[in-house]
Amino acid sequence: MLKAVIFDLDNTLVDFMLMKKQAVDAAINAMRDAGLKLSTDEIRQRIDQIYKERGIEFQSVFDELLYREFSKIDHKILSAGVIAYRRAREAALVPYPHVTMTLIKLSKMQLKLGVVSDAPGKEAWLRLCYLNFHHLFDAVVTFDDTGMRKPNPEPFRKVLEMLQIEPGEALMVGDWAERDVLGAAQVGMKTVFARYGNTFGTEISNANYDIDDITQLIDIVKEENRNVRL
Repeated sequence: MLKAVIFDLDNTLVDFMLMKKQAVDAAINAMRDAGLKLSTDEIRQRIDQIYKERGIEFQSVFDELLYREFSKIDHKILSAGVIAYRRAREAALVPYPHVTMTLIKLSKMQLKLGVVSDAPGKEAWLRLCYLNFHHLFDAVVTFDDTGMRKPNPEPFRKVLEMLQIEPGEALMVGDWAERDVLGAAQVGMKTVFARYGNTFGTEISNANYDIDDITQLIDIVKEENRNVRL
């Protein structure tokens, strides 16, 4: 019987890539207005390269951009970029359609709710708190909690331990088949591929279920638990 539904955070609960793009675009425009003598495309290419090298959650990307270009940091340009980025990020950080409603419904069905994210702890919690989701989850596991990224089994084992449930009692929902689906399946969890958040063009997820809207989880849980009772 399913007792918990566990979610990836980025591109499963929130459209992280859209948020990131809008925030970076705003920062680029602000830095150019503040005096950065590079074209929009040149700045974007340099930022993309830094994220590729340091990871998408790298927090000093604009410092690194300016230092690589000028061997020093112009704090006027840096500050303009950081402020524009933060303002645009907050405006763009919204849940996918029906996420809030679905989380509340699942909770009312007496299911425990969890998150397993590869994001650093601070960044994951900032996003959850900004969305006012932090009160809805019984357990949240970030990269800082295990030092391992999915599909390593440790983050999944950690959230199961925190929720005090067995692997077969949990449903894992995520947008990245090679990490969310594979990692959860390896520890014995049932899996759901969030196709609405698919940014990799994945055609075959190998999940137990594929969904195009998060509300479909309600019927999946009901069907799984109905079959158990039968």
